[in-house]
Formats: sequence, structure tokens, C-alpha cells
Amino acid sequence: MVAERKAAPGARRPARAGAANNRPAAHSAAPAGVRYVTVDSEHAGQRLDNFLIRLSKGVPKSHIYQVVRSGQVRINSGRAAADQRLSAGDEIRIPPMRTASPGKVPAPGAAAALPVVFEDEHLLVVDKPAGMAVHGGSGVSFGAIETIRAARPNQPFLELAHRLDRETSGLLMLGKSRRALLRLHAMLRQGEVEKHYLALVAGRWLNDRQHVKLALSRGGEGAAGKVRVDPQGGAAAHTVFELRERFEQFALLDAELRTGRTHQIRVHLAHIGFPIVGDGCYGNFELNRRIARGELGAPLERMFLHAARLRLPHPVSGEPIGFTSRLAPECETFLGVLRGA
Repeated sequence: MVAERKAAPGARRPARAGAANNRPAAHSAAPAGVRYVTVDSEHAGQRLDNFLIRLSKGVPKSHIYQVVRSGQVRINSGRAAADQRLSAGDEIRIPPMRTASPGKVPAPGAAAALPVVFEDEHLLVVDKPAGMAVHGGSGVSFGAIETIRAARPNQPFLELAHRLDRETSGLLMLGKSRRALLRLHAMLRQGEVEKHYLALVAGRWLNDRQHVKLALSRGGEGAAGKVRVDPQGGAAAHTVFELRERFEQFALLDAELRTGRTHQIRVHLAHIGFPIVGDGCYGNFELNRRIARGELGAPLERMFLHAARLRLPHPVSGEPIGFTSRLAPECETFLGVLRGA
């Protein structure tokens, strides 16, 4: 929890003991609606922007960054940067902030689109549908994390442990305590989390098992966020593919991530000539259009990439845990068509 209090109308805020006071001596009284929040040990180490996003439900992220850049948000009376790390005992000045229009705020019932796979006091695992971003931004008002928080207004701490692409469905982990979140991040960096995806690719896949080790970097042709194979300056990336089912023009693969680079599975498969069905960034666009129109027997209007299995030590107890997620009905239907059902 965080301690919070509002400035009384017309009141001046005294400088926090031991903190630099960067406000001019003739500064006007604090405006009504200003809040002062004290950071507790649970939130120590968190970035300021993530702290404010969590604390300011319904406020557009763009507005939060704007008020930080303008100097209206202060830490211990001094100007702050969005990426500044917080310490226990820091006092944060938060100005009044406008919320999004009512129509953009998700109702608590919207979390029904995110089935809970596992939950305890430290960890939450949900099943994210394709088409939902994991967080708001880039034209999306609310993503999975905002939707879940709206459904759990009394949950003091809830943060994404990792991310899935908007078009990818399946298992998504969230930390419900700072301790669990930091441990999850460490396990992901150290390769202690076993992550398996199911991908349907176009082409005649031959090998039962294939390792792909191709370094990746951002800055490919087209959109700024596009990823490309970059043997010289890229970050190491390793995916292990196993054949699950072979069809005449397609193959269903299990993809195990040995590293967790952005778009790793998608770029690796596209680069070796087996684009994922429905991938609108790296895929076969003409084939995607034909599939979406139902020319192969059943329309599929999404990318066929699904986070299907997770295995890891529990972030607090250390006990081995594992989760599975079934393919969405539209993916199962498309596979049924390929099988001749």
C-alpha cells in the first residue's frame, strides 16, 4: 500500500526533510486536487511512470507522460523523469489529471475475456485472447493489464511479468507482489521459465526438430518497431521448433523460446521461409488474405500463434508449477479443415 494525502486548498507544501527544494520561494499555493503519495517498500525500485499508471486508473498514458515532462510531478520536491526509480519513503507530488472518456474505461465485467488459469497471493496467470494488447498505448486505450486492474480495484500490486504480442493468444503471467515480480523477471532473464508456443506455418516443413539461432535487432524495413535478423549487431536469439503435425501446404509447430526477443518466433520462421499463418507484419500477405476470406474452407482472421505451455519454479516457494492453454476455437476449426474433417 502507499500512503496518500491531498493538499488542503491554498496550502503550501513544506520541503521534505533532507530533500532538495527546487521550487522558487515565491511559488504559489498548491492547487486544489494535488495529491502527495509516500512510496512504501513494496513499490521501491519501480519506475515513476509505471507507478503513476498503476495509481491513476482511467488516466491516458499520454497524459501521464505529459504532466511528468512538464514538471508537475515531483519527487521529494524536485523535478522527476518518467524512468526515475523510486525509493521507499519518497514523497511524490501528483497534480490533478484528466481521465479518459467514460466510454473508454473498461467495465469490471470485461475481465471475463481473460480466464484465470492460476492464482495465489503472489502470481496470476491468465489466458489472453488474440487481438488484445497487453497494455494500453500506441492507439490502444486499455489492454489486458488495465482490464484486469479495473476488475480488481482492491488489489494493491499487479504488474506484467512479461508480454505477448497483441495478435498472440495464450498464457500471460502477472506478479501480485513486488517480490514475486522481481523473481519472475530474474527467472525470465536466466532462462528458468520454459515457454512453448503453437504456430501454424505455411510451407512444407521437413525436420522433426530444428534449432534456429539468428541474432535479432529492431529497425527493419517499414515500421520503426519491426525486427530483423542482424548477424553482426543483433542480440542473440534461440528458438527450438518441433513438428507437431504436417499438412499438404502447412505445418503445426511447437516453438520453445530459449531467449525472449521481441517478435522472435515470427521473425525466425519468416526468415527461414515458413511464415506464420495470419502474420500481418512478417507473413505471406496474399495467403493471409485468402485464408481470411475462407478460400481454404474456413476463414481465419488472426495470427496462428498461441502461448500454450509454461513451466517454472514458483517465484516465491520455488515449487515446480506448470500451466497449459488450449487453442482458440477458430484455430481448432481451421486445423480441422486441414485434416479433412
